[in-house]
Amino acid sequence: MEKREREYLLHEQTRHDRKGIWLTAGSYILWGILPVYWKAAETVSSEEILAHRIFWSFIFMLAVITAARNWPGVVQAIKEMKKRPFLIGSLILSSVLISANWFVYIWAVNNHHIVEASLGYYINPLISVLLGVLFLKERLNGWQKLSFVLALAGVLISSIHFGSFPWISVILALSFGLYGLTKKVTKLDPSVGLLFETIVMVPAAVLFLISLSGSGNASFGTVSLEIDLLLIGAGIVTAIPLLLFAGGARRIPLYMTGILQYIAPTLTLLAGVLLYGEAFTAVDLITFSLIWAALLIFTVSSSRAFLNRSYRKPKKASAHL
Repeated sequence: MEKREREYLLHEQTRHDRKGIWLTAGSYILWGILPVYWKAAETVSSEEILAHRIFWSFIFMLAVITAARNWPGVVQAIKEMKKRPFLIGSLILSSVLISANWFVYIWAVNNHHIVEASLGYYINPLISVLLGVLFLKERLNGWQKLSFVLALAGVLISSIHFGSFPWISVILALSFGLYGLTKKVTKLDPSVGLLFETIVMVPAAVLFLISLSGSGNASFGTVSLEIDLLLIGAGIVTAIPLLLFAGGARRIPLYMTGILQYIAPTLTLLAGVLLYGEAFTAVDLITFSLIWAALLIFTVSSSRAFLNRSYRKPKKASAHL
């Protein structure tokens, strides 16, 4: 009987992990092919796309929370804000950061900087860990420090050769890294958190869209039905990957999430080079190779550390018994 129970539990755990992998991978695949979506709407200004993305994300999240009957979660979040007012400030900051990230990414895609945008999301995991060291007093081992040196070397080589600092890459990595840091502080349900983040920016987005329409410069409702649907769909393509990620990441170990996250920038890089003909020079190859080496070293080192901790835990428990 015990053997059957163990086999059943193992089967359930495997099914749980497999579902988590598919959900998480799905979120990164959607993020990776997002440039194709923004390219389809490139006749619209980046500012207008961002405003619609915020507004329709808000509408979509209202529908999601209603469908999931998660309004008690919203009420609970409001109660938490009353108890801890700093959560309001944290939500405002996270909203500003993710909006800045969205704008820079949309602008980069529609101004032929997809390759540079992909570099930003390759660097992002390293930036996130660096922020953890600075703000959360986390520690790095020797291999992880080496990965930072290699990544920095890649960025410096690119800067020296092209004569300009890769601002798009760094802004994308920093804004998303800082956004992740604020999410660690707020610890709200993902759908509830996204709803409040869009609430913060919706007034500004609506005012901008009204002024744009009043001046006769709005694309929505004036260009084509295709453009209208793309702008409305901006909310959906924003929220779905976030919801998939929220459902998948909690089902799998952190190191697995770390490995899967490289799907998105890889697909973005391929889209930039193969679909839209952006240049990928020898210097780009050197820069990306250093970043890839850094990420490989960092991921292997982090994975081994995680597995060692997981392996030691059962031993401690059995020794205690």
